[in-house]
Amino acid sequence: MSTRLLGRNNFGDPKNAGNLMSLEDAHTLLNEWVPNEKLRLHMKQVAANMKAWAIEKENADEQTALKWELAGLLHDADWEKYPDDHCRVIVEELERRNIDPDIIHCIASHGPAVFGVEPVNNMDKMIYAIDELSGLIHAYSLLRPGGYEGMEVKSIKKRLKEKAFAAQVSREDIADAISRIDVTLEELIEFIIRYQQTVK
Repeated sequence: MSTRLLGRNNFGDPKNAGNLMSLEDAHTLLNEWVPNEKLRLHMKQVAANMKAWAIEKENADEQTALKWELAGLLHDADWEKYPDDHCRVIVEELERRNIDPDIIHCIASHGPAVFGVEPVNNMDKMIYAIDELSGLIHAYSLLRPGGYEGMEVKSIKKRLKEKAFAAQVSREDIADAISRIDVTLEELIEFIIRYQQTVK
């Protein structure tokens, strides 16, 4: 696994706590930076899962749910245009825009083995857990005539064991992420299937 270590653990300015980008501005940035429609869909799916988790499992208020959603929506925003500086570019862009440091840290920690930033709070840990698993589940949906309809948790677990399937998805990251949260793999798979299937 290649690394793009960020070389720091503090992001943004604490005085910007509560400064959130509007969803309209986030989508504008996404459309400018990410021409690839499939990659944009991945980020929208992670965003939907993050928002749903915040509301359903964390009892988040509207502003907190938006923080979770924005982190999911922008976590790979620089991947297509700046693959060698992935994460660094979006982190610096959000710092320049004076965005809430919680969002920036969450994005910076979505791949600790790659970026060298450890997930600290629940938002950090859940984006790490959701990201790779979301991609694998969507890849499986594309193979099924009915897409997500009737998709079962056991089928996803079987695909996880098949290293050749969606080979770019890190099974090690998924296992590590699950070990950091008080949620079973089965519960998270079921949750992702339920919430991301409606995202277009």
